[in-house]
Amino acid sequence: MPAPHNPFKQSLKDGETVFGCWLGLADTFSTELMGTAGFDWLVIDGEHAPNDLRSILAQLQVLEASPSHPVVRVPIGETYMLKQVLDAGAQTVLVPMVDNADQARQLVRDVTYPPHGDRGVGYALTRAARFSQITDYGTTADDQICLLVQVESRKGLENLDEILAIDGIDGVFIGPADLAADMGHMGNALHPDVQTAIMSALSKIDASGKAAGILSTKDEMTQDAIKAGARFVAVGADVLILSHTAQALASKWRETLK
Repeated sequence: MPAPHNPFKQSLKDGETVFGCWLGLADTFSTELMGTAGFDWLVIDGEHAPNDLRSILAQLQVLEASPSHPVVRVPIGETYMLKQVLDAGAQTVLVPMVDNADQARQLVRDVTYPPHGDRGVGYALTRAARFSQITDYGTTADDQICLLVQVESRKGLENLDEILAIDGIDGVFIGPADLAADMGHMGNALHPDVQTAIMSALSKIDASGKAAGILSTKDEMTQDAIKAGARFVAVGADVLILSHTAQALASKWRETLK
């Protein structure tokens, strides 16, 4: 029995545009709810949300029955972290702060089994291999792993061509917030210089044959990103949806007392 098919990876390979949402509440109940909303993919965020390996595992479990594909963002591109989330059952991983080709090349090795990579072989014990029920997991898993790297600095943009030349990277995600900060525009990803850099990078990624990704909660920026070539497009975050909706509701009814 081979490793499970990765529909998200297939969609990117087929050139489809898929819409996603960030999960930052770090809770299984809200994650299960978001899994019913209709997004193509959902990011379980291990970088900026208060997640650990067990909470990531629990969210992977509640999304098992969802049509929304889980993408796990690790805190940093460490070999052991990638090994753990892959063994927990993640098939698509997003790695932040990738600035050069050497980093990207090692990440490919981290998600690939020997002899071509460095991923530790212990799948007989793992959820990824259905606890030894997927007998051919070791020989088929590599083809179903989807590696997404985040380029979110001026240095990363300078090295983008070299990063894009590396086999084994399925997509490159441009991080607007960190890029804006690195360009001297903290909190203002809509600054014209930042937008120019983002759209240029997305076009370059798309032209390379790899999938381009972005997170944007502004409709105009989202539409511009899609026109520039973005194919995996996150359009919101559970924290912001809850916060903004709750504030608007409270404000609406407070206003009736004035």
